[in-house]
Amino acid sequence: MTNVQRILAIGLANEQDVVLVRQRARQVSNLLGFSQQDQVRIATAVSEVARGASQAGVKGRAAFLIRDALRRQYLEVTISAGNGAQAPDDAVVTAHRLMDECEVDQGTIAMRKLMPREPWVGPGRLSDIAAQLAKDSPVANTYNELQLQNRELVTTLAELRERQEDLLSLTRELEDTNRGIVALYAEIEDKAERLRRADEMKSRFLSNTSHELRTPLSSIRALAKLLLDRMDGDLTPEQERQVRYIETAAADLSELVNDLLDLAKIEAGRVEVQVAPVVVDNLFRTLKAMLRPLVDEARVDLIFEPCDYTEAFDSDEGKISQVLRNFISNALKFTEQGAVRVSALHDPAADTIVFAVADTGIGIGPDNLQLIFEEFSQIEHPLQRRSKGTGLGLPLCRKLAELLGGRVDVVSQPGVGSTFSLALPRLFPARSAPRNDGN
Repeated sequence: MTNVQRILAIGLANEQDVVLVRQRARQVSNLLGFSQQDQVRIATAVSEVARGASQAGVKGRAAFLIRDALRRQYLEVTISAGNGAQAPDDAVVTAHRLMDECEVDQGTIAMRKLMPREPWVGPGRLSDIAAQLAKDSPVANTYNELQLQNRELVTTLAELRERQEDLLSLTRELEDTNRGIVALYAEIEDKAERLRRADEMKSRFLSNTSHELRTPLSSIRALAKLLLDRMDGDLTPEQERQVRYIETAAADLSELVNDLLDLAKIEAGRVEVQVAPVVVDNLFRTLKAMLRPLVDEARVDLIFEPCDYTEAFDSDEGKISQVLRNFISNALKFTEQGAVRVSALHDPAADTIVFAVADTGIGIGPDNLQLIFEEFSQIEHPLQRRSKGTGLGLPLCRKLAELLGGRVDVVSQPGVGSTFSLALPRLFPARSAPRNDGN
């Protein structure tokens, strides 16, 4: 709801009235709590429009009002030139620049300036303002008003000069900052290039080292197997125990080398995805046969649940099998009693195939859920010390999932168990061909 309170009105017949309107504009804005700068703006805008109205050759009128709108108050000054006369365009432009709002309607110009929030001008305060205006009625002296305007102009110029100096100082600071930022960007780019080269060297080193270690490790494992198969004669119990240590250590080291090589290839973009139709039931049968030797049926049951989704989906079965083997072998390692359940379902909303491996093992605390996906990171636990691993399996699974256009998630509760899931798109996403710039 809009409410209008009248402060005073002044007739416009000559130049003296224009001076009086300017003086009253300054008085009213001062009594209403406007800043010194806003007082000058209001007085200048009102006097320019009043001068244009008086020069139209007909009697005009200036009215000072307080308008309430949307819980805010505005000082409104309306100037009418009378008989439909129009104020000059340059005066209207000045009003637009100096006031918050300016409207022109059939020879009447309404200018508004938003008032300070406090104190609110009600009927009581309005009466006090009217009494003060009646008491301090100015004399329209053109000479004195010109002197006052000159002082205001000098003050404004001083403020402008001070602001200009501040702007120059700020500009210099910004230039210095920009030079620093440019230098910083150059340093960052240089460090990024060094990191890129170091990452390439690391990947190349891991790849080459892994290849170099594979051959002697294969020889060690083969020789250990020959000795254990008694190809060169019988072994004493102590010799057999030592050879089994050699075979186990070589197998663990071989697993580490294979994981390192896979990670290096993925990071170097040299892993090729073999996309082909994958049927969940066929994949589960293969995994069940492959992982049967790891299951201690007296303690843990490995259960592959039937899958309702029987259609083939597009992906790389070998890499899916690699991820699920890692999930299942970890679940078997860290489950002393209970079951490990492997399942798959189709999520129609996301059009994904979600594999899940749920166990009843030791579980993982919330603080360690991200740690397990960091390379060479392992959680302190008696079972962890008894079943040592490389710390690369889960990071490799996450990278393989990303390579297949999917993701790896985990939900776990200490003492209850964990569920690792692999979500893959039903239709394999198109991607650029991998680089093939080395082994």
